[in-house]
Amino acid sequence: MELINYTTLTPTVGGSFSNGWEVMKKYFFYLLVVVILMGLIQGPGYSYEYSGGGFMLTAGMVFMALFGLAYTFLLAPVFIYSSKLIYIDAVRDKEIEFRKLIAGFNNYLNVVLANLLKVALVAMGFLFFIIPGIVLLCRLAFVSYVVMDEGLDPVQALERSWKLTKGIGWDIFAMAIISFFICIGGIILLIVGIFPALIWIHSAFASMYQAALNRENSQAAP
Repeated sequence: MELINYTTLTPTVGGSFSNGWEVMKKYFFYLLVVVILMGLIQGPGYSYEYSGGGFMLTAGMVFMALFGLAYTFLLAPVFIYSSKLIYIDAVRDKEIEFRKLIAGFNNYLNVVLANLLKVALVAMGFLFFIIPGIVLLCRLAFVSYVVMDEGLDPVQALERSWKLTKGIGWDIFAMAIISFFICIGGIILLIVGIFPALIWIHSAFASMYQAALNRENSQAAP
């Protein structure tokens, strides 16, 4: 099967994973580099560990914890959001440009604020009996895509994602469940299988985003 013309994608779970698979096959080595780089970039935010006793060690742990939080919320999202452009380009069958991994710095404030706002809303949702958190997580799934693809500010990005995911929130939830098992399968396959698993998942979600855009365009057409 060849890569599906991105303009004909429809927002379905099967179609998104099917197209994601074809995207992964065509751009595997490019996207493998992206996955590895993103793993290295996200690592420092989670790398500190407890090493026991004493005031200086405790102060050091506090510093490392604060550094980890700052890195997680003020730097890592820039690269995470930027990576979405790579996957969108792959879905649209465009040339892969690794320089786009730093494109988020051109829109730094919107990226950081959009991520903080999304995390805060989802966290608040999970405090209210979990279900609202799941709904928010699914309906805000495209925030990172629209911030980078359309250059929207945080509030506009949340509103745009909410609009694009109307009617497909549970499809996105189903994709998240399937993605969990794909990751488990990747880990079982001698650990290294996690790399193609992650590429497939990211490509599938980028496909769903593009399909949601297609649906919107078709509904707006006279």
